[in-house]
Amino acid sequence: MTKADLVSRVKDAASLSAVESTAFCNAFLDVVTAELAAGNEVPLPGFGKFGVKARPARKGRNPRTGEPMDIPARRTVRFTPTKALRDALK
Repeated sequence: MTKADLVSRVKDAASLSAVESTAFCNAFLDVVTAELAAGNEVPLPGFGKFGVKARPARKGRNPRTGEPMDIPARRTVRFTPTKALRDALK
Protein backbone atom coordinates (compact mmCIF):
# COMPACT_ATOMS: atom_id res chain seq x y z
CA MET A 1 0.00 0.00 0.00
CA THR A 2 1.35 3.40 -0.94
CA LYS A 3 0.70 6.67 0.86
CA ALA A 4 -1.72 7.67 -1.92
CA ASP A 5 -3.62 4.40 -1.37
CA LEU A 6 -3.75 5.08 2.36
CA VAL A 7 -5.07 8.61 1.81
CA SER A 8 -7.72 7.27 -0.56
CA ARG A 9 -8.86 4.56 1.87
CA VAL A 10 -9.02 7.04 4.77
CA LYS A 11 -10.99 9.43 2.55
CA ASP A 12 -13.55 6.73 1.75
CA ALA A 13 -13.76 5.28 5.28
CA ALA A 14 -14.18 8.63 7.06
CA SER A 15 -16.17 10.47 4.37
CA LEU A 16 -13.52 13.18 4.10
CA SER A 17 -12.41 15.21 1.12
CA ALA A 18 -9.11 14.32 -0.51
CA VAL A 19 -7.49 17.46 0.95
CA GLU A 20 -8.74 16.69 4.48
CA SER A 21 -7.64 13.07 4.22
CA THR A 22 -4.16 14.06 3.02
CA ALA A 23 -3.87 16.64 5.82
CA PHE A 24 -4.94 14.04 8.40
CA CYS A 25 -2.44 11.42 7.22
CA ASN A 26 0.41 13.97 7.07
CA ALA A 27 -0.42 15.33 10.52
CA PHE A 28 -0.63 11.82 11.99
CA LEU A 29 2.75 10.86 10.57
CA ASP A 30 4.31 14.14 11.76
CA VAL A 31 3.00 13.66 15.32
CA VAL A 32 4.16 10.03 15.50
CA THR A 33 7.59 10.99 14.12
CA ALA A 34 7.98 13.85 16.61
CA GLU A 35 6.99 11.67 19.57
CA LEU A 36 9.35 8.88 18.57
CA ALA A 37 12.19 11.36 17.99
CA ALA A 38 11.62 12.63 21.54
CA GLY A 39 11.94 9.04 22.81
CA ASN A 40 8.26 8.63 23.70
CA GLU A 41 5.97 5.70 22.98
CA VAL A 42 2.89 6.10 20.78
CA PRO A 43 0.14 3.71 21.87
CA LEU A 44 -2.77 3.13 19.50
CA PRO A 45 -5.40 1.18 21.47
CA GLY A 46 -6.71 -1.83 19.57
CA PHE A 47 -3.84 -1.65 17.07
CA GLY A 48 -0.45 -1.58 18.74
CA LYS A 49 2.33 0.54 20.17
CA PHE A 50 5.22 2.30 18.46
CA GLY A 51 8.32 2.75 20.57
CA VAL A 52 12.01 3.50 20.34
CA LYS A 53 14.64 0.89 21.08
CA ALA A 54 18.34 1.54 21.56
CA ARG A 55 20.59 -0.84 19.68
CA PRO A 56 24.12 -1.09 21.05
CA ALA A 57 27.25 -0.83 18.93
CA ARG A 58 28.51 -4.19 17.72
CA LYS A 59 31.00 -5.90 15.49
CA GLY A 60 29.82 -7.01 12.08
CA ARG A 61 31.23 -8.33 8.84
CA ASN A 62 31.07 -6.78 5.39
CA PRO A 63 29.12 -9.37 3.36
CA ARG A 64 30.91 -8.49 0.14
CA THR A 65 34.51 -8.53 1.34
CA GLY A 66 34.19 -10.50 4.56
CA GLU A 67 36.30 -8.01 6.50
CA PRO A 68 35.24 -7.08 10.04
CA MET A 69 33.61 -3.70 10.64
CA ASP A 70 32.14 -1.71 13.50
CA ILE A 71 28.39 -1.05 13.42
CA PRO A 72 27.59 2.07 15.46
CA ALA A 73 24.91 2.28 18.16
CA ARG A 74 21.59 3.72 17.05
CA ARG A 75 17.95 4.10 17.96
CA THR A 76 15.34 2.28 15.94
CA VAL A 77 11.55 2.12 15.79
CA ARG A 78 9.82 -0.87 17.33
CA PHE A 79 6.18 -1.82 16.81
CA THR A 80 4.33 -4.15 19.16
CA PRO A 81 0.89 -5.27 17.90
CA THR A 82 -2.04 -5.79 20.25
CA LYS A 83 -3.58 -9.20 20.72
CA ALA A 84 -6.62 -8.07 18.71
CA LEU A 85 -4.40 -7.24 15.72
CA ARG A 86 -2.47 -10.50 16.02
CA ASP A 87 -5.75 -12.44 16.14
CA ALA A 88 -7.09 -10.58 13.08
CA LEU A 89 -4.08 -11.79 11.09
CA LYS A 90 -4.67 -15.48 11.77
